Amino acid sequence: MSRLRLYGRLARLCGVMAIGLSLASGLKIQALLGAKPPHASRHRLCRWFLARLAATLPYEVRVTGHCPTRPTLWLANHLSWVDIPFLGMLQPMVFLAKFEVRQWPLLGWLAAEAGTRFIRRGGGDSGMLTKVLSAELQQGRNLLIFPEGTTTNGATLRAFHSRLLSCAIETGTPIQPVAIRYLRDGQTDPIAPFIDDDDLLSHLFRLLAADVAVVEIQLLQPIDSRGMQRNRLGRACHTAIEEALYGSARVPEAA
Repeated sequence: MSRLRLYGRLARLCGVMAIGLSLASGLKIQALLGAKPPHASRHRLCRWFLARLAATLPYEVRVTGHCPTRPTLWLANHLSWVDIPFLGMLQPMVFLAKFEVRQWPLLGWLAAEAGTRFIRRGGGDSGMLTKVLSAELQQGRNLLIFPEGTTTNGATLRAFHSRLLSCAIETGTPIQPVAIRYLRDGQTDPIAPFIDDDDLLSHLFRLLAADVAVVEIQLLQPIDSRGMQRNRLGRACHTAIEEALYGSARVPEAA
């Protein structure tokens, strides 16, 4: 039965990926013909695709809180690549991802065509990165970043890279803190985290072969970035997410 379930889920996922490939190819062809679609249309299509990708994953989605009604910098803890479809289904947004994601088969290309911004770890040019991210916010787009800079197993919340928040301060953009966690039988889900030397295909097969679990997404109280110093802002965001996940706890200094 579990093998049949796996095959059924794989078939559904392949169907959704084929749709995504068709959409991305259509956008690429339009761009080559000089009829580049507006960013807003591209991001709406991305949200539509991510919602359907999320529906193929064996998770019941539970969202609390309210989506912001104005352009916002979304800030979330990071456990897995599946964070992207579960958060991206909520609103059209631009994603910031590590450069290695660009190299993933098919998904990397789809991410690039959807307008994802890629960052090289240790690249050092924080000024240019701030300009790029600020430009996205100034255009009235939602932007999602994972300030921990890597995925974790969810046991703790790593220190935030506060330099990523400079774009919000410079543009006066509010921050939407998000706490996301995966539960299986009421306990932390050991399957969802995409960590260490895990590879995408092996992780995907483990997910699809598992029973249905729960993903909880808490949209916390927005934080005003205006007039804030970036380390202080980073600590405020870290505190909000950490308390939502674990209750009151000591907060490490922002990086």
